[in-house]
Amino acid sequence: MELEARLKGISQLGFWFNEQKGESLDALCQIAANQNNWFTKESIEKCFNAWAEALQKDKLQDWVKPYSFKASGKIIGLVLAGNIPLVGLHDVLSVIISGNVACVKYSSQDSILMKAVLNALINIDAGFKELIQEVERLNDVDAVIATGSDNSARYFKHYFAGKPHIIRQNRVSVGIVNGGESTEDFEALGEDIFTYFGLGCRNVSKVYVPKDFELPTLISAMDKFSSALDHHKYRNNYDYNKSIYLVNKEPHLDSGFFMMRESKDLVSPISVLYYETYESEAELSLKLSAQRDKIQCVVSKDGWYEGSLPFGTAQCPELWDYADGVNTLEFLASL
Repeated sequence: MELEARLKGISQLGFWFNEQKGESLDALCQIAANQNNWFTKESIEKCFNAWAEALQKDKLQDWVKPYSFKASGKIIGLVLAGNIPLVGLHDVLSVIISGNVACVKYSSQDSILMKAVLNALINIDAGFKELIQEVERLNDVDAVIATGSDNSARYFKHYFAGKPHIIRQNRVSVGIVNGGESTEDFEALGEDIFTYFGLGCRNVSKVYVPKDFELPTLISAMDKFSSALDHHKYRNNYDYNKSIYLVNKEPHLDSGFFMMRESKDLVSPISVLYYETYESEAELSLKLSAQRDKIQCVVSKDGWYEGSLPFGTAQCPELWDYADGVNTLEFLASL
């Protein structure tokens, strides 16, 4: 397939995402939820809407414009994650758009949705069938892009040491509060915290707040997300973490559906939002710099903090917002 045909087909996939409604979507959501209980219909719809917005033809053209892809058809092994719906789709589309073959090892937590989307792409243009392979093991690949935990990343780096690779591991995102936020601003921050129940690397698991900031101001603005407690797995995590904090007499604030606890750590448990105070932007900058390798993205009101995204946008990345800051298309173009 020529690049123009690939661009056209993938842009039509954007229309496909937008058209998924009614009984067919309900059925797909039910099957996906049976595989991964965290995949609610609301989460899947949010994911589909984000991809429909991202896969517009002008955005696709802007995405690929800086690169010259060789017509080499190299086989790129992909180890996909499955923590949130379609989290591995960007890697698959990156390989396809570059004219290489995506040799896909699905996550056991997200094979239903991924297969449905890739089948839709093949139905749009049968030429994509030659660019997608489904495998259980990555053998005889030319390069690898793998995503997993810190432990699996160490294994991947050893196993694929002899091949060009991108290996991703655990990351989380953080929010910056300056005290000038409105209730609406904090509600937008809540989208970054609670979308997908906080399971994604772009979910905010920690906020940095000024030394004298009143935390109840933020907590009360989060009430609109209290329905998270209706999900049995989220509730189990909330009940468990609450009991641990109470038994151990660990200081925390309890909203009734999530808790806040002061910590220098970045990765908070599900249903817990960590916070840490700062006295100046210089001190804040030092704190963030020390954790740079573990932070996926930073959000702040209207993106006021340098290099940050506006509240509410963390889960709607553009095609050129690469995981871990590693440019996937540049990597593929260099092979």
